[in-house]
Amino acid sequence: MAGRISRPSATGYMPLPSDDIESDSNASNLDTFAITRSPHPEEVACHPLATHDSTKRDINIGLIVDAERELPAYDNKYTGSSVSDEEISDHDLRTLRHVADRLPAAAWLVAIVELCERFTYYGITGPFMNYMQNAPGGLRPGAIGLGQSKASALNYFFQFWAYVTPILGAVIADQYWGKYKTISVFAGIYMVGLLIIFTTSLPVAIDHGASLGGLITAMIVIGFGTGGIKSNVSPLIAEQYTNTKRYIKELKSGERVIVDPAVTIQSLFMIFYLCINIGSLSAIATTELELHVGFWAAYLLPFAFFFIGIFALIVGKPFYVKKPPRGSIVPTAFRILWIATTNRKIVAAKPSYRNEHGLSAVPWTDHFVDEVSRALIACQVFVVFPIYWLVYGQMVNNFVSQAGEMNTHGIPNDIMQNINPITIIIFIPICDSFVYPYLRRIGIPFKPITRIFFGFLFGAIAMAYAAIVQQLIYTSGPCYEYPLACDASNGGQIPNDVHVAIQTPAYVFIAMSEIFASITGLEYAYTKAPTSMKSFVMSMYLLMNAVGSALGIAISPTAKDPDMVWTYTSLAIVTFFFGCLFFLIFRRYNKDEDVLNSLDNEGLDELIEHDAQGTLNITA
Repeated sequence: MAGRISRPSATGYMPLPSDDIESDSNASNLDTFAITRSPHPEEVACHPLATHDSTKRDINIGLIVDAERELPAYDNKYTGSSVSDEEISDHDLRTLRHVADRLPAAAWLVAIVELCERFTYYGITGPFMNYMQNAPGGLRPGAIGLGQSKASALNYFFQFWAYVTPILGAVIADQYWGKYKTISVFAGIYMVGLLIIFTTSLPVAIDHGASLGGLITAMIVIGFGTGGIKSNVSPLIAEQYTNTKRYIKELKSGERVIVDPAVTIQSLFMIFYLCINIGSLSAIATTELELHVGFWAAYLLPFAFFFIGIFALIVGKPFYVKKPPRGSIVPTAFRILWIATTNRKIVAAKPSYRNEHGLSAVPWTDHFVDEVSRALIACQVFVVFPIYWLVYGQMVNNFVSQAGEMNTHGIPNDIMQNINPITIIIFIPICDSFVYPYLRRIGIPFKPITRIFFGFLFGAIAMAYAAIVQQLIYTSGPCYEYPLACDASNGGQIPNDVHVAIQTPAYVFIAMSEIFASITGLEYAYTKAPTSMKSFVMSMYLLMNAVGSALGIAISPTAKDPDMVWTYTSLAIVTFFFGCLFFLIFRRYNKDEDVLNSLDNEGLDELIEHDAQGTLNITA
């Protein structure tokens, strides 16, 4: 029978909102639980290509304690008669509730950095569609006058660029600088882009035709800056939580629960995504500034706010868990994938196999090939995500244009997109504190593949609803299928007679899809990635957004009246189809969830070989 855990006092730890441990009267907000384990090969030789023996690493989630920071020893004097990960029985695993652990304060500081970056990103992109689509002096604010199709394509280009550059950020972090320094340097680049868009959005710059050139330049610089941050900030926040083993704890109520790192990581990414959406509410302020003051004021606010994130980076530096760069992970991984693809099997990249068959030598180990194989399993799940991101992209371009065709009753047409983050902010705590724990309590774990599937379903519903709204617009006067483009609109000053609030459910449905698909994708990218490839796998996940944006550029010519009903309807059908296909192909991973979370578990080698081979068959 497990007794109460008396955990060592440690500074810098704070509870999660969903933390069931807070009912322990002996625990304080500064308590944590720490362990020691056998040193990983990487802790002896940080370079992933260094030769080491075949000892398998003792990990559950893939977290490694930074060599610069020592954790308190895992000792019975701290845990009393608690049960460690190895001693938890199968019966306990099946019957006891799994709950989240506490998070270190350093994780919350990283979350503040992400909140400020997202405040800045969404603050500047909120007015983008009006800025690009409309000319000055029209019903809606504008600066460049590209029209809906061209503005949609340029908007998708920015999204594409911002989600391609994380690959470069991952390479730099893994090979040269580490995550913290990479984020810091690229934050400086980000600042330059913000300065460019602010100065070229001033009225004098717009009057002299500098706004388009300035916008494109700023897009490139900001996209480059955000790419270096995106691929590293979510792994960095997860790395601040260093416990890797489950343990049993008795609560004040007498209930025995399992404190599970996997549940903690799930909650951590929920909190991380919550910060993202709190930051994205900046678009409320910037769209109001755009309407009532000017675009220059809308871009000045995010520029100024970004300094708070810089401050959090500097203040948190002594407290962050900062792992050293591990070497040229991404180029080496692609070399292994090339060998595997050309030979039709992943084992062909292993040095032992090549030596046995008289093939050329390679400068990596068998174990590193296994890590790449595991990364493949994570990455193949992301293959259908471009369709999801194509749907998500409608929210920040065509939905804005759709709102511009309706009666807004004095509010900015591009303010409606903020319904999305507001919905997420409301429902994330509900899901994290009530829905997911309740489902676990009644024996329904609601595992990642299922959550992603539901995300696709909600995305399809959002597009179907948008098609209905568009049809209502086309059946309303004064211009029917050509809003703002007929004589009755008084030169584009009278929109079709439909209230803009009717758009609300579409944004709510997309928000629900994000909670299930996007957050789970972040969680999956981190938990399934081997330790040496966290940034790489995260960049692959973000790359899917770039592919979705490329698809958006391809279909942007259809983004015009009177074709928008068919555009939304087609997206709804495609999203539903790929969501069902995704579930049919990958639902087996729900059963293998625990195996996939550990390179030590029995049966992983066979799973890796089987699924990596399947991936090669798909991509060949």
